[in-house]
Amino acid sequence: MAPLHAFTPVRIEYILAAIRRFFPATTSGPKPLTGLRVLDIGCGGGLLAEPMARLGASVTGIDVTAPAIAAASAHAAAMHLAIDYHTITAEDLAATDAQFDVIYSSEVIEHVADRPAFITAIARMLKPDGVVVITTINRSLRALLLAKIALEYVVRLVPAGTHDPTKFVRPDELRAEFAAAGILLDDMVGFAPRPGGGFMTIGSLAVNYAASGGFAAGGR
Repeated sequence: MAPLHAFTPVRIEYILAAIRRFFPATTSGPKPLTGLRVLDIGCGGGLLAEPMARLGASVTGIDVTAPAIAAASAHAAAMHLAIDYHTITAEDLAATDAQFDVIYSSEVIEHVADRPAFITAIARMLKPDGVVVITTINRSLRALLLAKIALEYVVRLVPAGTHDPTKFVRPDELRAEFAAAGILLDDMVGFAPRPGGGFMTIGSLAVNYAASGGFAAGGR
């Protein structure tokens, strides 16, 4: 979990920037996300869900891994945070007609078996004026060397076999697949290690990157 902990601040920063783009009335007080329904797809242990809940959002976290949901629920309870956790797929949750102002999925889409179905589920759950945020890994030689070989086999920060590089997603593919579901990803930034620790946003999308957007005109 250490790499994800180090990655959390820059991901939260980008998610909040995306929310401010779509919800400019968001306040700058201690609970700026009050009133927003937020869905964290692939929430894991709650590394992103908990900060969002602390900022006032009504957070639902879903994951297909039951032990992760159990750990996230226990930690949220210990922190006195009311987060609605479920062991369920995005597709199954979408079938319940749940609706959210903000949907984010971080370091997940490169693992799903059926990206079009996954993206369709997101579109079904996103409110007409809502925003979606995706963070993932580019399918590039540099990403293969750094995000796969270096992390899994050289420095061993993540278990070997965590990533299938054939499922890495190029930015143009991500845009096209979301566009097919009516969502325009109109903002993208890259992530890179910060000297001294942590991560920062950069212009290059060569390895890790984030994308955000909402329904295009007439998309829903």
